[in-house]
Amino acid sequence: MSRIKDLQKNLFGGTTSNARQFGMISTLVAIVALFQIWTGGLTLTSGNLIAVVSQYSYILILAIGMLMVIVAGHIDLSVGSVAAFTGIVVAKAMQEYSLPWPLGIALGLLVGVAIGAWQGFWVAYIGVPAFIVTLAGMLLFRGGNQYIGNADTVPVPEGFREIGAGFLPEAGPDTGYNNLTLLLGVAACAGVVWRELRARRTRREMNADLAPVWVTALRLAVMTGVIVFATLRFAGGRIGTSLPVSGIILIALVLAYSHYTRNTVGGRHIYAVGGNSRAAELSGVRLKRVNFLVMLNMSVLAALAGMIFVARSAASGPQDGLSWELDAIAAVFIGGAAVSGGLGTVSGSIVGGLVMALLNNGLQLEGVGSDMVQMIKGLVLLLAVAFDVYNKSQGRFSVIGRLMRPFRSDEPAAPPEPSAPASDPGKAPVAG
Repeated sequence: MSRIKDLQKNLFGGTTSNARQFGMISTLVAIVALFQIWTGGLTLTSGNLIAVVSQYSYILILAIGMLMVIVAGHIDLSVGSVAAFTGIVVAKAMQEYSLPWPLGIALGLLVGVAIGAWQGFWVAYIGVPAFIVTLAGMLLFRGGNQYIGNADTVPVPEGFREIGAGFLPEAGPDTGYNNLTLLLGVAACAGVVWRELRARRTRREMNADLAPVWVTALRLAVMTGVIVFATLRFAGGRIGTSLPVSGIILIALVLAYSHYTRNTVGGRHIYAVGGNSRAAELSGVRLKRVNFLVMLNMSVLAALAGMIFVARSAASGPQDGLSWELDAIAAVFIGGAAVSGGLGTVSGSIVGGLVMALLNNGLQLEGVGSDMVQMIKGLVLLLAVAFDVYNKSQGRFSVIGRLMRPFRSDEPAAPPEPSAPASDPGKAPVAG
């Protein structure tokens, strides 16, 4: 039984966020297994996995920014409209003014900065709730997209399309795989092993409790096994396809934002503001600055997501960005973020986004209508949030731990209730 305890405590960490992520990872594995069987093996084919990353990378990028907004205690309803507005501005600039595509990308990011500064100013310094500010932004920038584009489709040049429709190029000898993708997978495995060993050495130097060696070995085996499997799938696609460029951008953002939220003062301040803004301010956190930067960052990532979508579609259109904010919000909540703020992780939001993406993809492979797909996604979101609320009301975070509790014979018994004072003075309790 002690081995089960070690596994529960150390395999994915003992924190609340990691416990929730473990539940979401289990859900993701179950969905993949279900659709792998249901679709006759189509779900995990190289072509389908490449398509999933290419089709949903922009939503996962939005989920990274939305996580920080929700952790800080806000919500952003404008991200789809901001993405669409940025896309049409960049497409028009490249078409009508012959702007080179690298400068077009820079222009799009500057548009995101300007919009984020505008919305962040109202939220942080004027005190208007983010819900109202971004609802106004959703209407404002949706109208701006249709006004600038005249409700027409505007194509983008070939070079620009690489950020949304490009893949890692072929290089080196013919191995039957994309060699650059293989090298990226090897680097990822080496990075995981190095990070785990470094964390173990740090804990040993601090005289902190160490996970058993067999748990560390199992954790490394699971993580490297997943990386190797994914690497071979993405590297083994048809000639000319491999890991999408949008997927590489996503991986870089996940690594950067995971480091920022976990290991920097600025990242900790976001969680402090979301947990208790008044206490954070009294502790020296610059509340207005944090709220401003969170909204600014969200709009920049929305602009990037919009450009990636336009690049993949080869054109900007009036229907771009519709309901993207709902998908991003759903990914964050399904990934374990708390509705009240202060809790959530970047990796959890990515897992939540992948749950929605693979659910959507599997239903489409089976020919399920879009009406049913929307209904099922809505139920998944409702159940995920209800799970969070229920667990919080019960003072626990792991259903697995709860189910295992009756079978734990090695747990100490609950202390007896204190006895009421005896009414008979001759039977007063004896002090021990």
